[in-house]
Parts: sequence; structure tokens; C-alpha cells
Amino acid sequence: MNVKLRLALLSLPLLGLSACASAPAQRTAPAPERSSSNAMAIDEEYVAYVERVARRRGISVTWVHQPRPQLPRTSTDE
Repeated sequence: MNVKLRLALLSLPLLGLSACASAPAQRTAPAPERSSSNAMAIDEEYVAYVERVARRRGISVTWVHQPRPQLPRTSTDE
């Protein structure tokens, strides 16, 4: 029984290493797909307004999630 247990314990790491070795190697991350939509657009006018008002009041602004432009509502959006 001890021999079977030892054999099982030794074979598990070898199986794990062989799985890693068979994975295709990538030197760099794949390039992100470019889309023509404004999915990543920033509402620069609003950002400039908020930063201008904050500067006048002596407040430092750190954007965590910069605002996106509002999309026009359609009749199906509710």
C-alpha cells in the first residue's frame, strides 16, 4: 500500500509539470482589438470643467473612473 501511495504522490507533480510544458509559449500579451466605437472615450469637456472648478477652490482631483460621454437615449432604453 505504501508503494502505491508514494507512486501516486510522485506522479502528480510530474503530470502537473507536463501540462505546463505543453502550453504554447507567449512572449508578449496579445494586442488588444481596436474598435471604432467610443467605448473608451472620456468626457473631456466635463473633466476640464471639474478640474477648473477644483483648482479655483484649491482642491486636488484624482480621477478613479473618468466620466464617459452620455449616449443619447433611444426609445428602447428604459
